[in-house]
Amino acid sequence: MSSPSFFSPYRHGFVRVATAVPKVKLADPAANAQSVLALVRQAHDAGVAVLVLPELGLTGYTVDDLLQQDALLDAVEAAIATLAQESKALAPLFVVGAPLRDNGRLYNTAVAIQGGRVRAVVPKSFLPNYREFYERRWFTPGSGVVGRTLDLAGQAVPFGTDILLRNLPGTGGEAAFTVGIEICEDVWTPAPPSTAQAMAGAEILANLSASNITIGKSETRRLLCASQSARAIAAYVYSAAGAGESSTDLAWDGHVDIHEMGNLLAQSPRFSTGPVMALADVDVARLRQERMRVGSFGDSMALSLPAAPFRVVPLDFAPPAGDLALVRPIERFPFTPSDPAKLAENCYEAYNIQVQGLARRVEATGSQSLVIGVSGGLDSTHALIVAAKAMDQLGRPRSDILAYTLPGFATSDRTKSNAWALMKAIGVTADEIDIRPAARQMLADLGHPFAKGEPVYDVTFENVQAGLRTDYLFRLANHHKGMVVGTGDLSELALGWCTYGVGDQMSHYNPNSGVPKTLIQHLIRFVAASGDVDAATSDLLEDILATEISPELVPGETVQATESFVGPYALQDFNLYYLTRYGMAPSKIAFLAWSAWHDAAAGAWPTGIPDAARRAYDLPEIKRWLELFLKRFFANQFKRSAMPNGPKISSGGALSPRGDWRMPSDATADAWLAELEAALSA
Repeated sequence: MSSPSFFSPYRHGFVRVATAVPKVKLADPAANAQSVLALVRQAHDAGVAVLVLPELGLTGYTVDDLLQQDALLDAVEAAIATLAQESKALAPLFVVGAPLRDNGRLYNTAVAIQGGRVRAVVPKSFLPNYREFYERRWFTPGSGVVGRTLDLAGQAVPFGTDILLRNLPGTGGEAAFTVGIEICEDVWTPAPPSTAQAMAGAEILANLSASNITIGKSETRRLLCASQSARAIAAYVYSAAGAGESSTDLAWDGHVDIHEMGNLLAQSPRFSTGPVMALADVDVARLRQERMRVGSFGDSMALSLPAAPFRVVPLDFAPPAGDLALVRPIERFPFTPSDPAKLAENCYEAYNIQVQGLARRVEATGSQSLVIGVSGGLDSTHALIVAAKAMDQLGRPRSDILAYTLPGFATSDRTKSNAWALMKAIGVTADEIDIRPAARQMLADLGHPFAKGEPVYDVTFENVQAGLRTDYLFRLANHHKGMVVGTGDLSELALGWCTYGVGDQMSHYNPNSGVPKTLIQHLIRFVAASGDVDAATSDLLEDILATEISPELVPGETVQATESFVGPYALQDFNLYYLTRYGMAPSKIAFLAWSAWHDAAAGAWPTGIPDAARRAYDLPEIKRWLELFLKRFFANQFKRSAMPNGPKISSGGALSPRGDWRMPSDATADAWLAELEAALSA
């Protein structure tokens, strides 16, 4: 079997799942089977691997005492045989709800069908018998039913709660997944069967449900599904009864949704009068990575696995050939969500984490002052704002912040004037130290050509300036019994875009060390709009945001644009997030970046992103900057091994050697670069 196209989610460890609700015809299994087949065909055409349908969908949930009529139960078995026969040419595994007899007992079951065969039957473990549900009137609980078979559709079918369904095609692991099944009430219990299924390897958990609707119940169901997917580090695919069910005493909203690790991936409108379907690409490879990373997940296996081992039923699903667009929300900026409310909440939390961290450090050290360099750029602007808020929180005057602008050979009038305006607006003690005389002396002492009038602007020329700025700040801190507040951000640390040792890599405490460049901009906008600053200061912050990012170390008419050297921060922050947070292969990062960035008109953008920045990147650009990211990330680990203290900000992680990220400074990026090249050359 050949691998799927690079532009197919299946190539990168995704599995497409769907959840659907057909319009049921009460007590008519033959008609309902045809409605199911219509949805299976739709799922097949969409490249779906797993389709989940509602509880008792072949009869309708609300047929009550008709469930014990032989005519209906015979028709159910005939309908299942029809589904198996007519799905031979259809790829998806689909799971339908049906009442089935066994040894004089009736069970509420999920019937798993794929490739023209009934693969397995899983009974409902826990039966509700309260409020409007009286399932014990008709059914036997499935809990404890293990190791059995049913004669169904002309074959002996594995039957029990000890069943997982697994797909392992090819040698590359594409479309490899394991499915566990539970039914409605099962997830409402303290120990859902899906917990043990996940412990045994199921990454996709299916729930066939009926679940009538009352005010507020949909939110409770969604919370259950989200929390179970988070605890089990799994995808949870939920389908509840809808159109066609009896309205004698209850109403049904056809609630379907798909969660992955607590995040809602897809849902469909509720209260539809016809069939509905929602689908999404579940990142099964990510789930496996996360389970490997979270040691407590493995530790809990001893407590959660049943005494009898699960039976694993094989599937033979093959992903569709050719390109297949990713069906899954992918944020262009993983550190800054496009939802305005979520972005505002994230900015509030990030800002206050920084303030609390710095305030605690000032309190612990007893420092008489905070010393900070202010360039007029993004990072130092935000660090100064954080420092001011920290002093406010401690009840200390902002004049205890000693802020210095330290112009060098390439400092522009715009950034210098903005630095001065900002220091005055914030109300700190402001001063200026021109580093050029000291820099000329040092360059002369080094015998550097610049000291002789030659226009040589090499790394020594740049780092003499960066180093002097930090040297001055540390000595000023000594002189004023203070501590140096760092300004460099997470993106610069990842890329090594900082001068090591006596340079901007070093400080006494750095509140920005866990904040990526793409988030810094939104934090400044958050402060500008918060009411903490006046209108003039807000306008000043907007001007700083509009200034091109530059270290301003090389003189000349052309601005020394940082992103022309290290790549667009939009892409590099994307690469950083997926490499360090999820350990993804470079080819998968490239695929996700292409999915998020190749069409500027598609998808939502975070508020505040200027129109000029709303651009697209093609795959060659993405590959180029990802290669540069990998090379710089590996080559500059030594700088991260000696990081000053600073708070972790987001779940995307931090790069402190005392926390989220530890790696040898001597590691090579060769294997990562080779994987990317091989994937894009195939």
